[in-house]
Amino acid sequence: MIQGPPEGVSEGRPRAAVVRDALGVGVAVGLSGFAFGVTAAGAGISTLQACVLSLLVFTGASQFALVGALAAGGNPFTAAAGAFFLGTRNAFYGLRLSQLLKLPRPVRPLAAHWVIDETTAVALAQPDRKSARLGFTVTGLTLYALWNLTTLLGALGAEAIGDTRAWGLDAAGPAVFLALLAPMLKTSTERAVAALALVLGLGFLPVLPAGVPVLIAAFAAPVVLWMKGRRP
Repeated sequence: MIQGPPEGVSEGRPRAAVVRDALGVGVAVGLSGFAFGVTAAGAGISTLQACVLSLLVFTGASQFALVGALAAGGNPFTAAAGAFFLGTRNAFYGLRLSQLLKLPRPVRPLAAHWVIDETTAVALAQPDRKSARLGFTVTGLTLYALWNLTTLLGALGAEAIGDTRAWGLDAAGPAVFLALLAPMLKTSTERAVAALALVLGLGFLPVLPAGVPVLIAAFAAPVVLWMKGRRP
């Protein structure tokens, strides 16, 4: 679970340290946009469509879920629903960040577009509001620029090489998705949710249309929390 700045701490971190950490996260994750571009092209999505998704959606997990479901032949509405449910977590991040950052009202709509896992983690790791704002801004700017650039390069590269499956690049998207997810599973509850979601998703995959197993896997979280609440 992501923790916020300690209460009562007022001393800020050196700007260089905040920028360094923010750039590290932004560059490391931003480069994975290449995998999304490749995956999107392999799913039959045009370069323009892939770039628009990265520009307007800008949440990796939802984007990978959407193109993955479409690649498997899923209904577009079902695929979009699965992506939407994955993206709802950002709304909860926004509630926490709005209290921490207290940004001026005119810039809030723009800042809301950058409320994702990485910017939230960097902002909440800072000891004061000034450092949190800096970390959030640098992470968001770096990640947004790189994610969109590498999406374009990945889509163009996939079109140039032809059939992505022949090169094994159709596995790039799921591999990156798992790589981004694994470090977030820090508690036993989070690992239990991930395990149950995996069982549900794989279990219903052979019998339900593409995209629907992802929606069913979303029930893993309330089930695990309910079971945990019943323990004496």
